[in-house]
Amino acid sequence: MLRELQLRHLRAVPFENLSVHLGDEIVLEERRLVEKVVDERRGGFCYELNGAFGALLGALGFGVTLLAARVYGEEGRLGIPYDHLALLVRTADAGEWLADVGFGAHSHYPLEWGRRDEQPDPGGVFRIVEAGPYPAGDESGAGSAAGRDLDVVAGGARVYRLETRPRALRDFVAGAWWHSTSPESHFTKSLICSRLTEDGGRITLSGRRLKATAADGASGENELPSDEEVLKAYRERFGITLDRVPGVRTATMRQR
Repeated sequence: MLRELQLRHLRAVPFENLSVHLGDEIVLEERRLVEKVVDERRGGFCYELNGAFGALLGALGFGVTLLAARVYGEEGRLGIPYDHLALLVRTADAGEWLADVGFGAHSHYPLEWGRRDEQPDPGGVFRIVEAGPYPAGDESGAGSAAGRDLDVVAGGARVYRLETRPRALRDFVAGAWWHSTSPESHFTKSLICSRLTEDGGRITLSGRRLKATAADGASGENELPSDEEVLKAYRERFGITLDRVPGVRTATMRQR
């Protein structure tokens, strides 16, 4: 059941950062996150998508623990603390799984938490491995549980580092604020709206550029010529109805 829920979520709920550029407040409270996804038929980024998915799983009787992660960037550098939110999910048969519907292109199915070998998935080959020391000069990992951090690896590359200590939604408020306001965050630099397609491919709208990628890697893209075409693409391809076309806002560190 968990596998099917994650797959259906990835197909139906877009990974998107439109609120950042529309000037909408991002509120990390379960009720508000569920309202945004279910009632307003929107998506979001990791804090919102995994926050809402975790609320759904909890209501269905799964055991859910929120985990903080830091995403690997250029030259193996780690992002900010609370850079990403992922879910440790416990099923009725005592299974433990890493579920993540908030990372964009990632595994289609949950990853088995206790496995350390390769886990083939339609989205690639994944592994969960013991993490090594923090990179030299990175002091922000000093408070994590030494020897218990895990790295999620996709296609041989480390994607993000998980702390295994349980977290609460409120712990991620600073990370969400940074990602929605800082000029250093990739979320403030461009627009993204993306979801998994029924055939295992992906469709992505970035500004006016619409790109479709098939499961076999073949892709095609085109520039949408008008605001009407952009709004139509959001509506028909992603189920998102907007009253105006979002544009990239100038990011400034500001209080919310």
